[in-house]
Amino acid sequence: MVFKRLMKAMGVGGPSVETVLADPNCRPGGQLEGRIQVLGGDHQVDIDHVTLGLVTRVEVESGDNDYDTTQEFHRQQVTGAFQLEPGQRYDIPFRFAVPWETPVTELYGQHLHGMTMGLRTELEVARAVDKGDLDAVSVHPLPAQERLLDALLRLGFRFARADVERGHIYGVRQTLPFYQEIEFSAAPRYARSMNQLEVTFIADERQMQVVLEVDKRGGVFTEGRDAFGRFTVDHATADRTDWTTELDNWLRQSLTRRGLFS
Repeated sequence: MVFKRLMKAMGVGGPSVETVLADPNCRPGGQLEGRIQVLGGDHQVDIDHVTLGLVTRVEVESGDNDYDTTQEFHRQQVTGAFQLEPGQRYDIPFRFAVPWETPVTELYGQHLHGMTMGLRTELEVARAVDKGDLDAVSVHPLPAQERLLDALLRLGFRFARADVERGHIYGVRQTLPFYQEIEFSAAPRYARSMNQLEVTFIADERQMQVVLEVDKRGGVFTEGRDAFGRFTVDHATADRTDWTTELDNWLRQSLTRRGLFS
């Protein structure tokens, strides 16, 4: 009897959990739907709650020590307390809201190098938390984001990588504790003026803020990356703009003002 109590305390023979997504693809502001299957072990347990959390890899700058960490940035409790009998199967359907500022992981059917995203299932039994299942999630751009990214590709920029950095962008309304940078190698027409162009989207239900940053070439800027431009795009009207021409004009004018383009 003592051995059985000890095995229970260690979680041996306890419940298992599996999350099945109806579709792992989503967009910011959308939903993930699926079903959580909790299977009882060899003894009765009291489940305190089942919670879902969206997690991603975040780069943290700490003095001279930069490191990556896994950060949960949105969570949703899908059940309250319930009792699970030995061998019993408990199915929990769910709809999980995806935040508008969620970083994208896919572009035109290709995974963005450097990005990870997952939906984690958390099972709490007697105040002991089991992180349980982790399912990969693919986040596709919003239509407005896709139009701007497509315009950059048409201008000759080529995707390099993407990452998520902890922190807030000055002057930008931001609810999450991090932001995504999508990095492009310079298009040939701008190659003498810049190394890379970095794009950040901060979206909400009505519009998105777009931040452009440029990697310096030749020491003209101060050390590091300088904010290059910032503008707002309404989701409802994004398709009324020729973004290829708009971005080309903006880039040329901004580089010319800094004496980097002629």
